[in-house]
Amino acid sequence: MEAFAEAKNLLSEIDHASITDANTLEQFRIRFLGSKNVIRDLMAEMKNIPGEKKKEFGQAVNSLKQKAEEKYNQFKEQLQTTSSKTAEKIDLTMPADPIPLGSRHPVSIVRKQIIEIFSRIGFTVAEGPEIETEWYNFTALNIPHDHPARDMTDTFYIQTNPEIVLRSQTSNVQIRTMEKQKPPIRIIAPGRVYRNETITYKSHVFFHQVEGLYIDKGVSFADLKQTLVYFINEFFGDEYLYRIRPSYFPFTEISAEVDIQKKGTTKWMEILGCGMVHPNVMRNCNIDPEVYTGYAWGMGIERPTLLKYGITDIRVLFENDWRFLEQFTNVW
Repeated sequence: MEAFAEAKNLLSEIDHASITDANTLEQFRIRFLGSKNVIRDLMAEMKNIPGEKKKEFGQAVNSLKQKAEEKYNQFKEQLQTTSSKTAEKIDLTMPADPIPLGSRHPVSIVRKQIIEIFSRIGFTVAEGPEIETEWYNFTALNIPHDHPARDMTDTFYIQTNPEIVLRSQTSNVQIRTMEKQKPPIRIIAPGRVYRNETITYKSHVFFHQVEGLYIDKGVSFADLKQTLVYFINEFFGDEYLYRIRPSYFPFTEISAEVDIQKKGTTKWMEILGCGMVHPNVMRNCNIDPEVYTGYAWGMGIERPTLLKYGITDIRVLFENDWRFLEQFTNVW
């Protein structure tokens, strides 16, 4: 009879079943023990079995169900044992696989070093917006609309609002700090700046600056000189000579520039501009120049970076070439 033959085939299928993982075990359970399993379908054939064969058929179906349950439990136990043995082979005391570290950008390295050097003598970091008004980028710095000093930096203007610019120096942070904070003020302002210049091996439209500001009673140019000499010695070491020469900036009076020269060479390189904060700048920030004096300085971060690592082209600092950047993997 077909029902008896089907029971015999299912029994053979259970006997020869092979379980390799949790997925095949679940498939076995669904087929033989699930809510809609094949054994239940076979039991439904009882109504078609002759009366004298019903008992025999019922026993065969019950035996089939019992066999399926035994096989399932056996497979389940074997799978758990195998998993346990595999887990025991994992030595949790072994060190993990090494995680490759990314590279810190050389500009970030130098920026951090500059901040650390000035933090030793009481300077704190101040930050401000990169999209700025003309007041903070120019006018408050003693650079009115018709002042020729505006031609010294080619500025990016926002087309929709000609009074909004991408800052051309981080001096805007100095102005914002002087507006909000009463002296004494001792800050450095690192950040990105933008100038509409031709990109060459020594200049770029986007670069980084750090500026310093110290305002208090009795601050003199001698204090400025000593601060800068301290920085040069700490950052460049005793391999470099320095010189301070007169210059002009509308936001400082007197003004100067600092050059350095590697010992044994004849080439001087300008690294920063500085001077005593102009009285007009103080008045614009509601600080009385008759009571307080101060100095300010500013320099690009890329130029010291080029010197520090012997890089000859500023453009490589902005190309994200991993072959260049991976050289700084182990450098903090």
